[in-house]
Amino acid sequence: MSEDQSRDQGQGQDQSQDQDGQDQGLSQDPNLGQDAGQDLNPGPDAGQDQNQGQDQGQEAGQERPEARLERAVRVAEQALIEFEIAVETFRVEVENFSRLHHQKLGPMYARLDELDASIAEARAARSGDPEDLRLAREARAAVLPLPGVEALFDDWIDSDGLSPEAAAMLTERPVRPPQRVRPSEEVRRLYRELARKAHPDLAREEEERKRREEFITRVNAAYARGDEGLLRELAAEWEAGPVPAEERLSESEELYARLEWLAQRKDMLSVLARELEDSAIGSMLRLAPEDPDRLLEEIAEQLRGQVTEREAELAELVQ
Repeated sequence: MSEDQSRDQGQGQDQSQDQDGQDQGLSQDPNLGQDAGQDLNPGPDAGQDQNQGQDQGQEAGQERPEARLERAVRVAEQALIEFEIAVETFRVEVENFSRLHHQKLGPMYARLDELDASIAEARAARSGDPEDLRLAREARAAVLPLPGVEALFDDWIDSDGLSPEAAAMLTERPVRPPQRVRPSEEVRRLYRELARKAHPDLAREEEERKRREEFITRVNAAYARGDEGLLRELAAEWEAGPVPAEERLSESEELYARLEWLAQRKDMLSVLARELEDSAIGSMLRLAPEDPDRLLEEIAEQLRGQVTEREAELAELVQ
C-alpha cells in the first residue's frame, strides 16, 4: 500500500469515527429527547384546554341577543336614575335657596330700597332741581309697587299655585320651612337610597309605576324639608311593602322601546337641568357649590354693609 493510499484510508476512518460519535452523542443526551417530545406532543392538559375553549365558545354563541339587550336596558335605567337624583337634589337646593333668600334677605333689600328713596328725596329737597324731583318720585314708587296676586292673597298663592305654607294650613299640617339650602349628608344618603330602590322608572307594570310615583312624591317632599326621621320611616315602609313579581325576559321589541323611552326621558331631564343652571338662583349656587348656606351669609354681610353706608349718607343729607 502506498503512502497516499494509507493516508486516505486513515482520513476515512477518522470521518467514520466522528460521525459515529455525533450519532452517539444525540442518542445519549436525554434533555434533547425530552425537549423534542415536549414540543411535539401536546399532552393531556392541552386536550383539556382545547375542550374548555370549545365549550366557552359554544356558551358564548348560545347567549340570546335579548340577554345582551336586557343588560343594556338595566345599565341605562341605573344611569337615568342617578341623573334624576342629581337633577332633583339640585332642584331642591335651588328652591330652598330661593325661599331662604327671600325670607332672610328680603327685609334687607326692602331697607335698601327705602334708604335709596329717602336719599333721593333729601337731595331733591335740597336742590329743587326738576331732575332730582323726578328721580325721587321714581325711587319712592319702586318702594311702593302696585299689589300683585301674591300681595292680594297675603302670600297664599305664588307662581306655582298654593304656597307651601298655605297648603300646610289647608291640610292641617304644620308649616315646616327648610332650615338649610342643602340638606344634611345623612338626609341626602337616605334620599339617594330610596330613590334608587323605589324609582318609578324601574316599574314595568302601570299599577306598580303608580305605586312608586306616589311613594317617591312623599320621599321628595321629605327630602326638600330635610326631614331625616320621615325619610327613615319611609325607608322602613318601602322595605315592608309588597315584593314585586319576578320579571320575565322581555322580547327585543319591548326592550328597544324601553331604551327609546329612557333616552327621551334623559333628554327631558337635560333640558330641566339646563334651565335650573341658567336661572338666577342656579347661577348664584354655582358661585358656592360646596357650601350654599355660607353664600347666603356672605350676601347678608354685604347687604348689612350697604345698609350702613346708606344710613350714613342719609344722615349727612338731612343735617
